[in-house]
Amino acid sequence: MKNNDIAKSIEQQFGEIIDIILQHKSNASKAVNEELLLTAWYVGGYVSAKLKSEEWGSKVVSQLSEYIRSQRPDIKGFGRSNIYNMVLFYEEYSSETFYTTIVKYLNSEFVQPITGQIEERNHTQETTVIVQPLATQFVQPAIGQMPKILELTSLTNHIEILCRCKSNEERLFYILYANKEHLVKRELQRCISNQTYAGLLGNKDNMSKGLLETYPNAPIMFKDTLFVDFLNLPKKHSESKLRSSLVEHMKQFILELGKDFIFMDQEYRLNIGTSTFKADLLFFHRGLQALVAVELKKTKFHPRDLGQLEFYLEALDRDVKRSNENPSIGIILCPEADQVVVEYAMSRSMSPTMIAEYKRILIPQERMQQQLNEFCNLFLNKD
Repeated sequence: MKNNDIAKSIEQQFGEIIDIILQHKSNASKAVNEELLLTAWYVGGYVSAKLKSEEWGSKVVSQLSEYIRSQRPDIKGFGRSNIYNMVLFYEEYSSETFYTTIVKYLNSEFVQPITGQIEERNHTQETTVIVQPLATQFVQPAIGQMPKILELTSLTNHIEILCRCKSNEERLFYILYANKEHLVKRELQRCISNQTYAGLLGNKDNMSKGLLETYPNAPIMFKDTLFVDFLNLPKKHSESKLRSSLVEHMKQFILELGKDFIFMDQEYRLNIGTSTFKADLLFFHRGLQALVAVELKKTKFHPRDLGQLEFYLEALDRDVKRSNENPSIGIILCPEADQVVVEYAMSRSMSPTMIAEYKRILIPQERMQQQLNEFCNLFLNKD
């Protein structure tokens, strides 16, 4: 075997060891998160029962917090407000309405025949609880047990979701979305504030056949409405002002787009023949392993905009895309789009393109349930 082949073989083996390390680190993190959630669940359930029976009042909860602090100063995170957050965590997620919501949106995908069961001791009772397989637990937790779906994100994120989201549908969405995007608290706060729930794609007419066929999971990766309130744009603004503002606030813009986006350049030069063209913003999407060109428009979407974008995608695929990368994706970002015009324009487009609207300010939206149902279906089928 040649020296180069030996080096490559050893490097591959080293890479396999790194994969083992990362896998077990991930498993350890999941195990720690599960125990933190279970702690909050059982503490919250215990205190909730005492408060509902009026055996305890708020004064006793304060005394409990002080007792923990004095007796076990090494135990952190059990201040008065934290204990009440645990009560909230237990009461809201153990409610019949939350279970009903899970069943409504996840039942058809996650309920499977029971192929094996494990016995586990319930923390608050002496009886033995039969633990069902993971898929079934998402929608059929035993009485007093924490729904398995809660393990998809951290306790910190759950408290943020519970305190800021009004409906169970919205809460379910952000549990799934936080898991998909690996959101930490600050990122989740931004997503809730900018109404990601309202802006996630619910209408595939905004996406070309080419995008849906090449990237079937595109509807859960891209939004059809982006909120750019952080730019403080005036009502009348130029495309260059929009572009420069987005570049200046790129960190916030990428959080709005999705965490897998890596910014490459603005006004990216495409030399074609004797002419030079410029793509407004160029990104690389790590998850899709594809270039993403974003064309900015200050006016309502026009079908000619799509032709320009498809021309740029052809140039990117021919001259910029590497052999190991997937076909380039194009997004037209405009302040307004007539959905009928969009549907007509997209109906025959085989390029991976989509139309998205940007909003200068946050706008309340009601079209939630259909979007959540579609998001859940796509989330469950993402693998």
